[in-house]
Amino acid sequence: MSINLQSHAFAGNPIRSNTPKSADPFSPTSAFESLKIRLLDNTHHHQQPSSSFPEFKVLPFRKGKPLACSTPAETAPSWHLGWINLPDCQGFLENSGTQLREEALVYLGSRSEDDVVYWAIDVSAENSLVPELGSKQFCFVELRTLMVATDWSDERAMGELAIAGHARSLLEWHNLSRFCGHCGEKAVPTEAGRRKQCSNVVCNKRIYPRVDPVVIMLVIDRENDCALLSRQSRFVPRMWSCLAGFIEPGESLEEAVRRETWEETGIEVGEVIYHSSQPWPVGPSSIPCQLMVGFFAYAKSFEITVDKAELEDAQWHSREDVKKALTFAEYKKAQRTAAARIEQMCKGVEKGQNLAADFNVESGELTPMFIPGPFAIAHHLISSWVYQDAPNGVEVRSGQSSSSMSNL
Repeated sequence: MSINLQSHAFAGNPIRSNTPKSADPFSPTSAFESLKIRLLDNTHHHQQPSSSFPEFKVLPFRKGKPLACSTPAETAPSWHLGWINLPDCQGFLENSGTQLREEALVYLGSRSEDDVVYWAIDVSAENSLVPELGSKQFCFVELRTLMVATDWSDERAMGELAIAGHARSLLEWHNLSRFCGHCGEKAVPTEAGRRKQCSNVVCNKRIYPRVDPVVIMLVIDRENDCALLSRQSRFVPRMWSCLAGFIEPGESLEEAVRRETWEETGIEVGEVIYHSSQPWPVGPSSIPCQLMVGFFAYAKSFEITVDKAELEDAQWHSREDVKKALTFAEYKKAQRTAAARIEQMCKGVEKGQNLAADFNVESGELTPMFIPGPFAIAHHLISSWVYQDAPNGVEVRSGQSSSSMSNL
C-alpha cells in the first residue's frame, strides 16, 4: 500500500510555517513584551489575562522529555502534548519555590486563528513538579517513544510531534550555549529565546541555533539489483538500515556521501541523487538537531570492507529480501504498543517493553531482518527503491497501511 508523504516526521510544524511581522501581536517580539506584562500582572494581582492579549500555552520539558498525556480510545490510546496555560505554569513553579522569569520561556510559534501563542520551558531542576503533574495524569515522555506512538495517518499527531521536536532542539541548544564561544562571557536569550547574544558589550556576538547536517544514503548496485544495508552495534537485533555520516567542513553533500560510503564499507560511489530531507531531534542532547539529507548513491565497486570501528556489519541485500522485510515487520503493532505504554506511564504505571518483539511475523517467529519504520527517512529511501518510485517523488510505498509506525 502507499503512504502519501506530505512531510517526514518532525517536519511540517503547524505553528512555525510563517513567522508574523514584528508589529503583529503573535510575533516573537510582541508576544515577549506581552509575556513580561502578563507575568507581572499574575505575580502582583493573580489576575486572568486581558482579552486584548493572545492566550499563552506552555509546554514543559524535563531532561529532554516533553510533557504528555494519553487519551483512551475504542481502537487504541493516543497521546497529546501536555500544554498548560501560563498562570498554571507560574503556579506550579511557585509551589516548587521558583519564580517564573520571562527569559526561561522560549517562543515556539502561534496560531492567530486560535488566538494562541505557544512557548516551551525546561523544568529539569524542579523535581517536585513530577508528582504534581503526575497527579493530573501528565508525564514526561521520551521523544522517541512519542515518535513511535504517533499514528502516521493522524495529521494532528504528526503536527504535535513536529512541535515537540522543534521545542526540544531549541531547549537543548539553550542548555549547550550558555557562554559566548568568542570571548567566553555569558550568552543571554534574545528574540523570545530564538537567538542568543553575548552579554559583553564589546563582543556583542549574535548566536544562532545549531543544526548538524547528516547525509544518509541508500547505496545501490544497479547490475545485481541489490542495496547495501548496514548494522551498528547499538541497533536492536536483526535491524538493518542505510549508511549515514556527518558532513565535514568544506565538503559538498555529494562528496560527503562518497567519502562516508568509502570509509565505512570500501565501496566506491559514482552518481548521487537527492531524495528528501528530515529534521531529526531525537539524537543525544550534545547534538540538539540533526538534519538528515537523504540520497540514492550508485555503486561503482562492490566488494565490501567493513570499518569495524563504525559498523558491526554491512551486506548487499536483494530487492526481494528487502521487500519481504517491509512486508512482515508489524509497524502498526509497534505503534500501538508504544501508545499503550504512554497511557500506562500517565497512569503512574511504567512497564518495560521489548518493542523489538513487535516485528515478529504473525506466526510469532522472528523476522530475518527489518528496517526502520515510516517515521525515519531511511524507511522512505529503502521503500522507494524497493517499489521503484521516482527519487524525487512525494509518494512512497510500504508493506503496511498508512497508519503504520515503528520504534526503530
